[in-house]
Amino acid sequence: MSTAPSHDSRRNRSRTRLWLGGSLVLGLGLAIAVLWRMGVWSPFASAQNVALEADLCLVAPTTPYDPASGLGPTQARTVPPEARCPVCGMFPARAPDWAAQIIFDDGDAHFFDSPLSLFMYLHDMARYGSGRQAQQIVAQYVTDAGRLPVSQDGMVPTSRWIDARTAFYVHGSSAKGPMRAGNLPAFASREAAQAFAASRGGVVLAFDGIDAPLIARLGGRSTHEHD
Repeated sequence: MSTAPSHDSRRNRSRTRLWLGGSLVLGLGLAIAVLWRMGVWSPFASAQNVALEADLCLVAPTTPYDPASGLGPTQARTVPPEARCPVCGMFPARAPDWAAQIIFDDGDAHFFDSPLSLFMYLHDMARYGSGRQAQQIVAQYVTDAGRLPVSQDGMVPTSRWIDARTAFYVHGSSAKGPMRAGNLPAFASREAAQAFAASRGGVVLAFDGIDAPLIARLGGRSTHEHD
């Protein structure tokens, strides 16, 4: 007697599998629809998050003055490891040879990854300043590129901070800083800047010689939109 399944039996099992498979797909689809409608999950959530992160950069908060530091309210400060540049979002403490800072009249400070970012901030405070005004700035500093390198602990010695307004900058040299562009290395004297330009190329500019068109060319559109 043959034990092979009959044609009708095979057909019934096939229908059963098709029904179970269809029910599973339908149930999964209904579950996804319900979760999506409730806002719990969206198949486009990852793509939306990536797009938002690419378009927006949260404004970097200022760092308050610490009276326990032993420094005066307008003196140059050590760059905190957690401080972020308000222009590009980088951590200035990771590039101490290029760091810059500004101090406001309430004691708060902003730290920048390079003199270029400092100038971008100053020339477009409406975009990067989060309500701050130029008249609130009481001090601004850049790192003197003509002095010895920073120590191994990454801290910028006080002697390397110089007044940004009296410093001299080299534009167009071969030196590439954190933004991999013309980061305007700063020097305490014109002679030091000229010596650097003679060996690395570029032209020497005073603070007032760095205007909006130059900043626009150097900064490009590599920075984030802020919200």
